[in-house]
Amino acid sequence: MYETYLVIVRQKDHFLFLVAIALSFFLLLNNTSSEMGVVRGKSVEIVSFITSPITFIRSLMSLEKKTQILREKNLSLSLKVESMLNLQNENNELLRMLDFKKHTSLLMKPAKVVNKGLQPNLLSIVINSGSKDGLKRNQAVLTPNGVIGKTVEVGENTSIVQLITDVNYRLSVRILPSGATGILRLIKKGMAQIREVQKNVEINIGDKVVTSGFSDIYPPGLPVGSVSGVYDDRGSFQKVVNLKLSNDISSFQNVFVIIEKINEMD
Repeated sequence: MYETYLVIVRQKDHFLFLVAIALSFFLLLNNTSSEMGVVRGKSVEIVSFITSPITFIRSLMSLEKKTQILREKNLSLSLKVESMLNLQNENNELLRMLDFKKHTSLLMKPAKVVNKGLQPNLLSIVINSGSKDGLKRNQAVLTPNGVIGKTVEVGENTSIVQLITDVNYRLSVRILPSGATGILRLIKKGMAQIREVQKNVEINIGDKVVTSGFSDIYPPGLPVGSVSGVYDDRGSFQKVVNLKLSNDISSFQNVFVIIEKINEMD
């Protein structure tokens, strides 16, 4: 308390000046004369002019905070919508698989794609089923749209599936309705061809391509794709048939593995 008193005594001039200003303002603001009304009006205008930049800056800061909150909410909603669309697509895929299984006499095991294959020289995927589920090597893997590959390595809980788009993949196929047979192979990314097709067979764009049944792995009649082009192989008695695969290899999440070949598809 004594120290406060000493500070006031030392700064008495400044202290008295502040008290005088405060008293002056009090008297001016409480004066009801018309002249003082004009003074008060001018004072308000001056104070408003001085403080307007500060008010504007505060408004911008508040607007920026609100904008940031709206951005975060928009991002959150976008992620929720994307998640719902993915769930809807997966649900539709599962419904197609269920319907497919009802209309086939093949003994199949459903599996889910859990990863891409890790072998650099093999285009493959990893599924979450293995030997404990009855899987073995060289079993056909497909979706409701058609063949996607075969099992090449089988563990207890997971298996590696070689995809039909691997450059080393070969598949014996039949072209309908002509019945012509040939060997399917990938020529380059996104383009497959059927070789060893007799030249005198009539084949048209859009013809259906299915498994021939000549393989011990694939039952006959499994969808593979459709004809997208037909060319004569110069210097031979064969045709070259370009093929559009029935599956988009990058999009499916669930597959079937044929455990046992019982009969052809209904």
